[in-house]
Amino acid sequence: MARIKVLLKSKNNPSPIYIRLTDGRQIDVMAKTKYNINPIDWSDAKEQPKSLNDIHYSNMDSDLAKLKSKLLKYYNDSKDSAIINTQWLKDFLNPAVTVVEESTIPNTLVEYIDYYCEYRKHELNHTSVQKFKVIQSKMKRFQVYRKKPIFIAEINDKFKNEFVSYYKSQAYAQNTMQRELVMIKTFCKHARFLGLETHNQLDSLRLDRAKVEKIYLTFDELDLIEKIEKNKLTESYENAKDWLIISCYTGQRVSDFLRFTKEMIRVENGKHLLEFTQKKTNKIMTIPLHKKVLEILENRNGEFPYSISDQKYNDYIKKVCEIAKIEKLVLGSKKVEIKKDSGVYRKKTDTYKKYELVSSHIGRRSFATNFYGKIPSTYLIYMTGLQIPVILTTQFQFKVST
Repeated sequence: MARIKVLLKSKNNPSPIYIRLTDGRQIDVMAKTKYNINPIDWSDAKEQPKSLNDIHYSNMDSDLAKLKSKLLKYYNDSKDSAIINTQWLKDFLNPAVTVVEESTIPNTLVEYIDYYCEYRKHELNHTSVQKFKVIQSKMKRFQVYRKKPIFIAEINDKFKNEFVSYYKSQAYAQNTMQRELVMIKTFCKHARFLGLETHNQLDSLRLDRAKVEKIYLTFDELDLIEKIEKNKLTESYENAKDWLIISCYTGQRVSDFLRFTKEMIRVENGKHLLEFTQKKTNKIMTIPLHKKVLEILENRNGEFPYSISDQKYNDYIKKVCEIAKIEKLVLGSKKVEIKKDSGVYRKKTDTYKKYELVSSHIGRRSFATNFYGKIPSTYLIYMTGLQIPVILTTQFQFKVST
């Protein structure tokens, strides 16, 4: 749960009043407000001036209360789509655009998505914008289907039912519906923040997620992949095979590990550490290299495999796993053509051979599953990039002899 506090950091007179927002261990940001006070007149316990009748601090108590309330609402409206950091808080306290004319803000969802991307262009990465544009394309087709525009003020439970009915008619998966409804709500909440009217049912709109089996490669299966005879693999497949093993022993996203180079490695106290900046979160990561990764580097004269596109990587590792006979029948989802020669593909849950379900996400899942309980949870969380630990010690090393 988010907590907001106003406080002083100095005993100087006057002392600026700071505002701090925390939410669990992941969010802790603080910035200076426009208010100042003599420290002897401030109550830390009550977070307000000691005397509310003091003419020098007239209305400060109510102003700070309003500021805290506005910040909490702003955080709840934007936490699912914004990077919450000190700059985000400073932008809230001192917005670059102080006045937004309501008449210039689109009131239909399709148009607002463009406006949203432009408004937040300094915060959004290319991948996020692409995802939003995909949703926008679907909403354009939905408008044609329903024969009327989608007004932000009309996004309510009735809209949700229409939305679900349309997505089902297009054979979209339950989790696609759930995920995109959440994003539509985010667009609407942002519009509400800027002053547009939204429906009073907006915040309560919900769709359940369907349980999805998480496919991962066991240590035994990774051993089968490692031992594929070289004459059974083309150079491209051999390259992808090495990337697959690296991903399963580093636990990183495909957008990161395919960029690894030997220049990112440093040796400290005899241990090989890889330092890089995550593309998605912009966090600087330092992770120890497992001996399986070091063996690949040794076989490649210290170099990582050559970089390939995400799409080629996904295609190649399926073939690699097929050659390794990773054929156990498992429940999972993959894209299939909904009608022969239609060219339209949707995810279908069924029982498949495991190699058919292998994708770029399998590295992080395999790392997290295989090493759970074998290395400290703090390091496991850190290395998968889900959360920053309190301390990362360079003394950490893998102790799993697989």
